[in-house]
Amino acid sequence: MTHRNDRTLKVGALARVEGEGAMYVRARGRAVEEVRLDIYEPPRFFEAFLRGRAYTEPPDITARICGICPIAYQMSACQAIEAACGVKVGGTLSELRRLLYCGEWIESHALHVYLLHAPDFLGYPGAVELARDHRAVVERGLRLKKAGNTLLEVLGGRAIHPVNVRVGGFHRTPARTELAPLAELLRQARDDALATVEWAAEFEFPDFAHDHEYLALSTGRYPLESGVLRSSAGRAFSAAEFERNIVEEQVPHSTALHARFTDGGPYLTGPLARYSLNRDRLSPLALEAADRAGLGIECRNPFRSILVRAVEIVYAVDEALRIITAYEPPPRPAVPVPPREGTGHGVTEAPRGVLYHRYGFGPDGLIRAARIVPPTSQNQAAIEDDLRRFIAAHLHLDDHALTHQCEQAIRNYDPCISCSTHFLDLTVERS
Repeated sequence: MTHRNDRTLKVGALARVEGEGAMYVRARGRAVEEVRLDIYEPPRFFEAFLRGRAYTEPPDITARICGICPIAYQMSACQAIEAACGVKVGGTLSELRRLLYCGEWIESHALHVYLLHAPDFLGYPGAVELARDHRAVVERGLRLKKAGNTLLEVLGGRAIHPVNVRVGGFHRTPARTELAPLAELLRQARDDALATVEWAAEFEFPDFAHDHEYLALSTGRYPLESGVLRSSAGRAFSAAEFERNIVEEQVPHSTALHARFTDGGPYLTGPLARYSLNRDRLSPLALEAADRAGLGIECRNPFRSILVRAVEIVYAVDEALRIITAYEPPPRPAVPVPPREGTGHGVTEAPRGVLYHRYGFGPDGLIRAARIVPPTSQNQAAIEDDLRRFIAAHLHLDDHALTHQCEQAIRNYDPCISCSTHFLDLTVERS
């Protein structure tokens, strides 16, 4: 317990998150005066890179934004471009896209659950130290990640920054014989995924809950590659209406923008929102696993997000197996998408939440404007709000313990900082 009146907590470089960020907290007595998730990683200017490029290029260019969730960028880009061109991709090609997205969820969630987040709950500084005492557990996580990566390799051409996705479908679609070994791999992964839920359910979770408005896609099945945006407060809007409902703002301490509803405050997107708004769309096996783990009809404790991600791995494995079982090769790998002047919007569910793309095209099919809103920038304000309330309730902890729990609270959201960087403070002086 500390009796100091003024306290400052600083973490100069957050560990076990993707990208470069820091934490700053200042408290006076029982009041938390300032909380900042400082994102200082330089912006990467992808929206500027895209201007003047051909309408067929965003799936390959935007995939380079993230090595962990490139499929999310490819799917949102394809959806926006096809909407602008008046083309709807359905049937088997749409199912193959969903299958590819399942692979990304599996590898991304397994990475976060086992290598980034679980050490917090088990008292280890990282996965290497965790593996020294629990080798079989870490190997189970690596098997899951390998299963997801293998799906990406077979469908996407390679696991990191896949190259087989194109506007209208794929450059090449697989034969049934190519997917058969994947099915066997996924059946083994399903056992590992169920074991992951049981394992994570035994963790000790801090008693904490937030009341953020949740935002996630909603469709006839658990949301991945399409749907309408819905919130826990009853909002509903399409991808084309995204910018009429959500605004981004610059804050001094972040190279990433903060998002909020145009008529309200911050919101939260990601696994907690997806689960709470779409629980009844889980597969029977995933729903049963969620019930056994004690997840209710909604989850508002961000520390339990590791459990929701584990349930989503079960779902993604189940869904991938369903698609593979029903797969019949399509007559052609892609449908024609002729360019036309206009604007298109696309939104999908990256592992970390809603990912929005907008492109404006000229009559020559070249990109005139591009806008990308990644999930981590949407979640930043909610993360800081959670930190503020968590710290206020735990000021009795000493600095070391409180700092550690604050870092864990940030990792609850699996922030992908590199994806979120957007803003550059540029000063030009001319003489």
